[in-house]
Amino acid sequence: MAFSSSLSRLNLIPKPSLPYALNTLKSLNFHKLLRINGIRPGISSNASAARFSALKMTSSAGIHTQISRPQDDLIVLGIETSCDDTAAAIVKGNGEILSQVIVSQAELLARYGGVAPKMAEEAHAQAIDKVVQETMEKANLTERDLSAVAVTIGPGLSLCLRVGVQKARKIAGSFSLPIVGVHHMEAHALVARLVERELQFPFMALLISGGHNLLVLAQDLGQYIQLGTTIDDAIGEAYDKTAKWLGLDLRKSGGPAIEELAREGDPESIKFSTPMKQHKDCNFSYAGLKTQVRLAIESRNIDAKIPLSSASSQDRSVRADIAASFQRVAVRHLEERCERAIEWALKIEPSIKHLVVSGGVASNKYVRSQLTEVVRKKGLQLVCPPPSLCTDNGVMVAWTGLEHYRIGRFDPPPPADEPEDTLYDVRPRWPLGEEYVEGRSVARSLRTARIHPSLTSIIQASLQQQ
Repeated sequence: MAFSSSLSRLNLIPKPSLPYALNTLKSLNFHKLLRINGIRPGISSNASAARFSALKMTSSAGIHTQISRPQDDLIVLGIETSCDDTAAAIVKGNGEILSQVIVSQAELLARYGGVAPKMAEEAHAQAIDKVVQETMEKANLTERDLSAVAVTIGPGLSLCLRVGVQKARKIAGSFSLPIVGVHHMEAHALVARLVERELQFPFMALLISGGHNLLVLAQDLGQYIQLGTTIDDAIGEAYDKTAKWLGLDLRKSGGPAIEELAREGDPESIKFSTPMKQHKDCNFSYAGLKTQVRLAIESRNIDAKIPLSSASSQDRSVRADIAASFQRVAVRHLEERCERAIEWALKIEPSIKHLVVSGGVASNKYVRSQLTEVVRKKGLQLVCPPPSLCTDNGVMVAWTGLEHYRIGRFDPPPPADEPEDTLYDVRPRWPLGEEYVEGRSVARSLRTARIHPSLTSIIQASLQQQ
């Protein structure tokens, strides 16, 4: 099993046995206490690599260490480069956001009509040093003030993930800082606990973005039951493609562009079919809806090469009707899946009181208003981070790193002299939780085949070993 924040070099270091890994982790407590008190023990590259390899075998879930520095004073740098935004932030243990910086790739998105992985990697590489430096300067801190570094290691685009991981390891190695590998989707869910400090486990989460549709029951930190996921395309992908086909300005991304245009249209004008009505589960599918939208656009002779700003009033009206009709059905699909998922979750954990909605699409006001009504009918409360924390950002990574770091889930400082061509353990396809039995789909696309064990299974395996 791999450690939940495993970032060590692949195939370069012998892997010790699991019992040895657990003992190694416990032995780190002394070093951790020294570092938190401002004393950085000298760790040779070989010793550091050996401890790093040991941690690669397990999670430290359940190993709670006594931290002498007050937990509210912990300071973590979070780095996020999983897709098309280069982001960093510094967050204190008390939830105070000391600084955050985000560099968008909106121009690239508009130019290529979506994310081009190689172009996105190059943009991250050009921006990452400046983003981190500006984040440190805005917080008026240096790296020596940090308690740890957190970085997204998956899921996401492997080329992009590597840029963030490389930068995080360089900082952690140079300043002998612990490092926490963060699951991107867990970060989207847990940032709600930064915003709503009374939000306790268990709770439900709907995570919706350009690449993900995920319904989970969050039972504890690092422990999730997957109630539903997409079997093909995510809702954000459907928004982006619809916006592209309608000739909208993609510099503001597809979601906001569709939402704005939809306000001018009639949501009942085009009778798109709601996906998966016959499937009594909580999984999502947007590929069919995309096809319906594309055919509707073609039948009305809409030319996407003519931007909306140059369209005639009649053409604009037709485009607005398509946008509004698409949005109504796309969000109705979310509503139906959430209604069933809430019923399932309450059977498992009757004490649930909240549904967290996060991810880039969660910044959509129409989505929020419709889901507010769903949870009200089910007797729950909706928790949505502010729009700035719904899209990819460094704050959610730093906060998730803090949550795990507090209970001893971290990797020791990497070697300070890692080669530039080091192979990093990034996880482009990394499930968050284990599937709920009733939620399994025989229609699951081969694209979603697992490459890594889920975060939950890793932590549970470690707990069983203890």
